[in-house]
Amino acid sequence: MSSLNPKTYDAAPPQKVAFLGLGVMGYPMAGHLALAGHSVTVYNRTDAKSNAWLDEFRPQAKGTLAHSATPRGAASNADIVFCCVGNDDDLRSVVLGENGAFADMPRGAVFVDHTTASANVARELSAAAVGRGLQFIDAPVSGGQAGAQNGVLTVMCGGDSATFDRVKPVISAFARACTLLGASGAGQLAKMVNQIAIAGLVQGLSEAVAFGMRAGLDMNEVLGVIGKGAAQSWQMDNRGKTMIEGRFDFGFAVDWMRKDLGLVLDEAKRNGARLPVTALVDQFYADVQQAGGNRWDTSSLITRLK
Repeated sequence: MSSLNPKTYDAAPPQKVAFLGLGVMGYPMAGHLALAGHSVTVYNRTDAKSNAWLDEFRPQAKGTLAHSATPRGAASNADIVFCCVGNDDDLRSVVLGENGAFADMPRGAVFVDHTTASANVARELSAAAVGRGLQFIDAPVSGGQAGAQNGVLTVMCGGDSATFDRVKPVISAFARACTLLGASGAGQLAKMVNQIAIAGLVQGLSEAVAFGMRAGLDMNEVLGVIGKGAAQSWQMDNRGKTMIEGRFDFGFAVDWMRKDLGLVLDEAKRNGARLPVTALVDQFYADVQQAGGNRWDTSSLITRLK
């Protein structure tokens, strides 16, 4: 049984692609590429994950599926190389060096990075790509594990318009929105904007739910009412009731959010932005980590208030 939910794929011309990193996000993203008809070679640090991916998607794939023991091997015959790993250092490790993807990508191929990383590393790798006759798009995503499984991620891109136009139809296999927002680094900066907004929303919702519970209100009923007005948000619709129930197993983990907010706060130091609420919420997430909630999802902020 597939780990993906059914989706109708656009008729993009089949491509030879590679996907580096089969984590919570990368595994289903690469799966959608296979089901959309592309030939996909995957790389993951552990071969067991690559083999599991092949076992799941080979019976349904139209194109050829394979895996490689190195990023270089996976990328060596690809028109487009996708990547989704943990952080700047992980990204450099699969891109640069003797066994990195850039070592053997065909000239003219495109590297699309879905890692949430710094804007600086996006610019660094874009320059390295151009120096090798390659193209680079930074393309962090929003939508979490459910968005990846459903193929409805939002993708924020930085790079040149011709390269973006080339890869957008392929990205549509796992996305419902894919937008070019500027030059290299713009995608990562847009993802930072996204995380700033989410941090404030989740804290506000946590305080609202905790307050209502203390006041003795039926908070499921209250959310049903205020969710039809100006307070409505995706977080309220999808995490309000689970906050009330104390369930925090819905994908995007506190550890990952702290990593992302670290990138945000570092960038703010460089550009002079004032982010008092974001800095405070980052420390609240540190409290959740200290309480053992590293792998709880981001709505677990409410545990500090109960």
